[in-house]
Amino acid sequence: MPLVRIDLSKSAPPELPRIIGNAVYAAMTDVANVPANDKFQIVTRHDDSELVYPADGYLGIQYSRNIVFIQVTWVAGRTTEVKKAFYKKIANEVHEKAGLAKSDIFISLVDAAREDWSFGNGEMQYAPK
Repeated sequence: MPLVRIDLSKSAPPELPRIIGNAVYAAMTDVANVPANDKFQIVTRHDDSELVYPADGYLGIQYSRNIVFIQVTWVAGRTTEVKKAFYKKIANEVHEKAGLAKSDIFISLVDAAREDWSFGNGEMQYAPK
């Protein structure tokens, strides 16, 4: 039940959102045990001035104007090892398929409880029993 937000520059190639979205979805299903067809994604393009990052880098990582922010809100409970593999799979696939530098792939996870979701109809589909 993840919700994925992908924020990137308006000047990014037109196919980049699809490549990123597919990479995130593949990592969710292959690594994070997300069920098939659970693909909810929001892509937002921004002017370069709206994507803010440290010009001098952070934690030894240098960023460029090609930076992409990926935020995944999902149900809590995955291990640190699963999260590390998730990050790596996304960065590797986007780099291989789009040529984007791995350093420009910023990923943030937001853990939520199962009851924090409504998939429609104003209902809590995963309500506690």
